[in-house]
Amino acid sequence: MHLEQPLTKLGVPKLWGEEPERLWPIARLLAIPPILAMTRGAGYGMERVPSEGGAVVAANHFSGIDHPLIAIFCPRPVYFLAKAEVLKVPAVGEFLQWIGVFPIRRGEADRGALRAARDLVAEGKLVGVHLEGTRQRFGHPGEVHTGGLMIALQEEAPVIPCAVDTFGWAPFNYRPCAVVWGEPMDLNHLPRNRAGYAEAAEIVQAEIVRLWRLAAQAAADGLPPELLDGTKRGEAVLRQPGTDGVAASA
Repeated sequence: MHLEQPLTKLGVPKLWGEEPERLWPIARLLAIPPILAMTRGAGYGMERVPSEGGAVVAANHFSGIDHPLIAIFCPRPVYFLAKAEVLKVPAVGEFLQWIGVFPIRRGEADRGALRAARDLVAEGKLVGVHLEGTRQRFGHPGEVHTGGLMIALQEEAPVIPCAVDTFGWAPFNYRPCAVVWGEPMDLNHLPRNRAGYAEAAEIVQAEIVRLWRLAAQAAADGLPPELLDGTKRGEAVLRQPGTDGVAASA
């Protein structure tokens, strides 16, 4: 999606060749300090994210900080689906597109977006989806929609569950926020039909709720080095492992 917007008109994309993953280290470098300062954020179980291969990152959604928080506590770039309206914001929308965020029209079957997501997974990328489709207003993960899980099942790719506890966060209220990663889930035994997608939603939702409870407890306990189930706290990642990466202390 190429828009005639201010930064594009200035020729900025020519500086990095319009390859999202080339821009990721710079984006992380710029994003990590303010995100950690504003959220006191912590990530747990990051080693569970496979080092290669396509997958769907299935997360819950409470706050506008969820995307960047998940991104800095993931050892690989994540291509997020986001509501189309966000990407129409001048400069901000451009930058989000440059780092791999792509639009989906809410409230309708956006087959183009789902096709693009499937293509990314087939290419070995991570596609991030907030399965509830919108932010939850009552402090608890909501009902899971099946669209994101269809991507994984149709591409025979794993689902990586990810829970965030960011409810009540606002800029400069410094509420502790936590991200907890689960083990990749193989759902390929399920049929590719409505019943199979519904069963996948139940399985994944149960795991996200379990992880969210751990995340909420971690935030309440001041973000300890280890969760109740033994999951270890990690560090925000500046570069993908294997690319001379360094970590930023959380």
